[in-house]
Amino acid sequence: MNESMSIFSLVASASIVVQLVMLLLLAASVGSWVVIFQRSRLLSSSRAQLLDFEDRFWSGVDLNDLYRECQAQETTSMIENVFMAGLKEFGKMRQQNTHDPDAMIQGCQRAMRIAITRESEALDAHLPMLATVGSTSPYIGLFGTVWGIMSAFHGLASVKQATIATVAPGISEALVATAMGLLAAIPAVIFYNRFASRVDHLTTGMHTFADEFSSLLYRQALRLKQGAKPAASGEK
Repeated sequence: MNESMSIFSLVASASIVVQLVMLLLLAASVGSWVVIFQRSRLLSSSRAQLLDFEDRFWSGVDLNDLYRECQAQETTSMIENVFMAGLKEFGKMRQQNTHDPDAMIQGCQRAMRIAITRESEALDAHLPMLATVGSTSPYIGLFGTVWGIMSAFHGLASVKQATIATVAPGISEALVATAMGLLAAIPAVIFYNRFASRVDHLTTGMHTFADEFSSLLYRQALRLKQGAKPAASGEK
């Protein structure tokens, strides 16, 4: 308790510039933790939704029924949006009597790439903030420290006899800024790297699904070109 109170007293007795630096670092730390908790929940749920949808997709369900099921939901997952974009484009190309399988699949792949790009942007949202906090907080804290030490040594000019007891409080106040900068930067850097890796894995998963789905649609496009009755949409 005494140690905690001594830290608060150091912050309270610091110069206005150092206090502003500490306030900025505190706000950056709080903001980064908000992003950390929000991104952690989003990425965890997105991973679970990806695995769940792939299980449903490869279970043999009719693709048209799966499409209608996705449409009926109030909110759709990222992988469901990719699936719906591809199947919707396939239906449009089919209605236009396009019998070239390559043209049909190219259209579906373009639609799914656009959907994947949008979902990836949503997953990346707010991650630049963590990168900014992680890279700039130590320097902001160092600025506060340098300013505090300058003020401490400037105060020695009015003291006839300079001792360690005279300069120590000012230096201690200044070093708190560096500590706060590190406390803000370390979690931001750790979780930014972790989240960036998870986003890459999710994006790779969406691209893999899009390739597999394209292969399935290509087989159906070949059946249409050959004039044969299309197999059930759920046949894989």
